[in-house]
Amino acid sequence: MGSHHSHEVKSGGEGNASGGSTPRGSQRGAGSRSGSGGDLQGLSGSAEKQEKAPLSMVPVEKLGKLLAQRSQKEDGVNGVTEKSFTKYLFPMYPELARQFYKYIHRVGKCKNKHIPLSTFRTQCEKILSMLDDAAIIDTYVRMFSMETDENNVTPDGLRSLLYTSYKLSMDHYPEGPQTCLMINKTLSAVVNGCFNKKDSHSVGFVVRWLEEHCHRLVFPVHRYCVHLLATRHRDMSACVESDGAGAGLELATPVLERGARRGSALLPLSAAWLLAGTAPPLYSRPVQPPPQNPHGGGLASAAWLARLVCAVPVHWAPLYDSRDHGLGANRFLHHTLAYRGPTLVMLQAEELVVVVCSPQEWRETHQYWGGPDSALIQLLPTFHVVEHAAKMLYLNTSIRGYPKGLRAGSDPRKPLLSIGEDFDSLSFKGVPYPLQAIEVWGCGDQASRETQLEIKKWQVREAERQRQVKLSAADWIEHPDRYLLELAGRPQYNNSAS
Repeated sequence: MGSHHSHEVKSGGEGNASGGSTPRGSQRGAGSRSGSGGDLQGLSGSAEKQEKAPLSMVPVEKLGKLLAQRSQKEDGVNGVTEKSFTKYLFPMYPELARQFYKYIHRVGKCKNKHIPLSTFRTQCEKILSMLDDAAIIDTYVRMFSMETDENNVTPDGLRSLLYTSYKLSMDHYPEGPQTCLMINKTLSAVVNGCFNKKDSHSVGFVVRWLEEHCHRLVFPVHRYCVHLLATRHRDMSACVESDGAGAGLELATPVLERGARRGSALLPLSAAWLLAGTAPPLYSRPVQPPPQNPHGGGLASAAWLARLVCAVPVHWAPLYDSRDHGLGANRFLHHTLAYRGPTLVMLQAEELVVVVCSPQEWRETHQYWGGPDSALIQLLPTFHVVEHAAKMLYLNTSIRGYPKGLRAGSDPRKPLLSIGEDFDSLSFKGVPYPLQAIEVWGCGDQASRETQLEIKKWQVREAERQRQVKLSAADWIEHPDRYLLELAGRPQYNNSAS
């Protein structure tokens, strides 16, 4: 899903949501590298050798010869045809195959409809050698650019690229292939956020917009293509009919707790996929890959996948849902405080859905707090990263003399998001809305959730203990319950029982 070494989105992204101005992309030095590129180092030796010049890669050479043989046998063409390329390399994803083939054909300046074997090998080796995040994003945006103008991208082209990434992630979900009925709405929000009702944008604009808002969504497509280019020749040479799904390939999709997926209104699978590619990597922190069986037949493939896949997804646990627990400040505090890990607070107001990303435990204070991975993201009706900065979170429900409620924004005088102390309304970019629902998801490890539950159990035990403490006669004289009993018509009571 992208690298934890990638540069993150800068603050102040809200002005780019309109698409009227060119978004500010991440600044990357000449030595910028990512886990998405670093996964490829095992293909042809060290990264230093790859940077000097693309070396001849045996897997690509074998794959090209096998595809050329199939093209010669089935189509009578001396080269690689689109039919054989799709049938034997990307059978499960024909749209990806078409765009990939079209890109190689175009950059290779092929004069015929087919691709010569030497051109196929050269272009595939270049793709396998890519290590820089910006180069990877630029390559795949160009793949899905306009056929009549390779320097421009339409909304349909970007939607097709994002849907390919989504489909790959869902097809390789750890619990099996998944579907989400909200995917079209999610993709439309992203596309509208980028294009703002315009018919097309330049490739450079789309690349910069993706870099600023959700660049890690492109990396699963690259990793999948690299995986097939490097391993597909084994199945073809063995004449094994495979579906090309890359069995066992994990693409860093966040795993929502079982049973929580279907009950969430604000975080369907497509929204979780989008947030995992948008929020800083801290929120989808990887865990160790599952152990491989050293005696299994797929040892070589398992070793390859261990290098290729930089993360195995973690669980996002539901902490608070206002539909079940009630909507209010005390309910929010009860279910959210003491969770010592990053959280996503999802807020719904009519058609608006925004997410507050807190990289650490929530706490009440009169000061703004939060690490550099704090962020405010708008999911619907259009998607964009509103702000990404440190010390932009605020929560106060008890300290007098200071604003009460929950706020988000680096400017305390004009917060981008403000929720009143009663948690019944919110203001987003100065526009008031009635607050309809809140969901809080914990993005830490299992220990964070267990610690929170232990603290809650201790609080319950402590409350029970306090409830069972007997009062002395002197304390009872001044106790408010005595006054209530007298109002109820019971002025006589047994002092010995107290």
